[in-house]
Amino acid sequence: MFANKYYYFLKKFLPRPVQLSARRMLVKRKLSQTKDTWPIDPRAAKPPEGWAGWPEGKKVALVLTHDVETKKGLEKCRTLMDIEEKHGFRSSFNFVAGDYEIPRDLLNEMKNRGFEAGMHGLHHQGNLFRSSKVFEEHATKINQHLKKWNAVGFRSPSMYHNLEWLHELNIAYDASTFDTDPFEPQPDGAGTIFPFWVSDHDKDKGYVELPYTLPQDFLLFILMRQQNIDIWKRKLDWIVEKGGMALFITHPDYISLNSNTHYEQYPVEYYDQFLAYIKKQYKDQYWHVLPRDMANFWKTHYRKATALTDVRKANKRACMLYYMKFKGSAILYREAKALRDRGFDVDIICLRESKNQEVRQTFDGLNLFFIQSRPESEQKTALYFARLFMFCLKSFFVMSYLGLKKRYDIVHVTSPPDVIVFSALIPKLLGAGIILDIHDIGPELYMRKLGAAEDRPIINFLKRMERISARFADHLITVTDIWRDKLLARVNNGIKCTTVLNVPEENMFTPSSARKPRPANGCNLFYHGSFEEHFGVDTLIKAMPIVKQQIPGVSLDLYGGGRLYEAMMDLSKELGLDDCVHFNGGVPFYELPEILKKADIGVVPTKASVFSDEALSMKSLEYMTLGIPIVISNTTAHRYYYDDKMVVFFKPEDESNLAKSIISLYRKSPAEWDRQIDHAMKFLDKQNWSNAKEIYYKIIDSLIERGGATKQ
Repeated sequence: MFANKYYYFLKKFLPRPVQLSARRMLVKRKLSQTKDTWPIDPRAAKPPEGWAGWPEGKKVALVLTHDVETKKGLEKCRTLMDIEEKHGFRSSFNFVAGDYEIPRDLLNEMKNRGFEAGMHGLHHQGNLFRSSKVFEEHATKINQHLKKWNAVGFRSPSMYHNLEWLHELNIAYDASTFDTDPFEPQPDGAGTIFPFWVSDHDKDKGYVELPYTLPQDFLLFILMRQQNIDIWKRKLDWIVEKGGMALFITHPDYISLNSNTHYEQYPVEYYDQFLAYIKKQYKDQYWHVLPRDMANFWKTHYRKATALTDVRKANKRACMLYYMKFKGSAILYREAKALRDRGFDVDIICLRESKNQEVRQTFDGLNLFFIQSRPESEQKTALYFARLFMFCLKSFFVMSYLGLKKRYDIVHVTSPPDVIVFSALIPKLLGAGIILDIHDIGPELYMRKLGAAEDRPIINFLKRMERISARFADHLITVTDIWRDKLLARVNNGIKCTTVLNVPEENMFTPSSARKPRPANGCNLFYHGSFEEHFGVDTLIKAMPIVKQQIPGVSLDLYGGGRLYEAMMDLSKELGLDDCVHFNGGVPFYELPEILKKADIGVVPTKASVFSDEALSMKSLEYMTLGIPIVISNTTAHRYYYDDKMVVFFKPEDESNLAKSIISLYRKSPAEWDRQIDHAMKFLDKQNWSNAKEIYYKIIDSLIERGGATKQ
């Protein structure tokens, strides 16, 4: 957002046509980045706790407002009042008290005709909240005008806002925020299409915040140069569907009351058409009120349910860092989505899918930064470490820049390598809580990758780096109790370490209550994951000739990619398995659940080698969640969590024993088949993402509380 800030700094020096051209460029640039959250952010539809609906059973609340920026806009107010009265509506007009004189007779007329007047600041230029001193000076004069006009509402010019400072104003409501509008100079949205209460805890009072929920006319018709009201209609239809508040802003200054065209005006017919659309399309379905009446309703009925404590969560920021491709990491998405659902604005720094992929993208409300590419087949160790080093270096500079700009509350770094956590140095100095998520325990991982013994100098060095990295972090997360105990013994510094199993996210991998019948003829075997040596794909392929002889019509579908993908294809061809072994490549994590539903048996052939022997396979939990029985290697981690009632074990790296186990599971009776699935489901009753997420949230909350004092 540097360009955004740079523009607003230079704005006062630029001619108006140049200003508009610059803003149009910024809007065009942001549109592609915010398509998932503008004009509709699905997250904003969540109603408040105890929500009982609008009065009289209406589907939607309708609030009309105008911001009058100049004297020219002031001259158009009566015409707009006439148009609204024609359709049976009333609105509020917010005036800039220090930039032009507001005639007393106009204020009286508005009151007599059932309209409302509010404050739009003393001066339209500048940021009212640029310092506490400036705000205090303005607040005194704003309160004087509010009293003089008998007004109770405020909206800040340019939608700048600081909800805590606004307690200094004598207001019943503020309307300086929005559900989503990334094009504003202060683009942090409230993330809701409902009002909320902003409490002043020290004085036991507060005010109602009324976010605008329909795009502003200036954005649509002046900057984006829309030629119709389709976006207004689309957003209104969605708000009605969700039962929220449709709060609307227009600016008389930018409305043309005649047929004359101007680069900074749009036809008044657009506004007239929209009012007609509301009246016709939603006749008898909208509860139309003035802002002051909405504030009174909300304060009376939902003050406690929508306190500022909930709003504060929406203003938190988090960054996640992972040396992984986003589409290949359900784990990264799962934790990022958990933070997003908690009200965080989440940035993710990760690998690109390809060299020509855009660096900045969004997905499901998450901000993605793809800073480096990595080939699927990475054969040379030296290149692997060179790319890893470059990623650490790039992520340090990217996170430092973003950290200075956004002031993260939480940084969640997933290793390997452990030292990547130092990319969060600047955010940590600024008060962010740092989580080091040791998804793959480092020294053991590199013992396997390098073929090095534990007493080698390089491994001792990695253990020292692990210890230093862990002590830099504020909290460690790891994925098995085995690794947690090992880390605590090695770090030995009172560090907090929590196990969060790699269980699948239920909204994607919906737990299956149905029972897929045991196949009578043929069998679909599935493996998904990386094609690396320790995952044992070669053991599975070598077992297939035996399985093929005993189960006519059997097939094996392999999904994933990695260093040994082509070697595994060659092995399958060499064994004459082209007719039953199918290589399908990698698929995005969000497509995987539907694909796996085709499986009859899931196979997890992990080897019992250094590192992998103590790793718990996430793919095994994904199969279980979908009600798919599994055959799994009898490694230390698998035996630690599973038993013979839940899974069929086989001896690691023994293709004959693997084939025997697959055949044994296939030949189980339907009752035995179902019992195995039932026992797996009982395990998932406790070990599921809903429970793991609560553990994760407790970690987040503890770090936020710890850092709260330093970030005030």
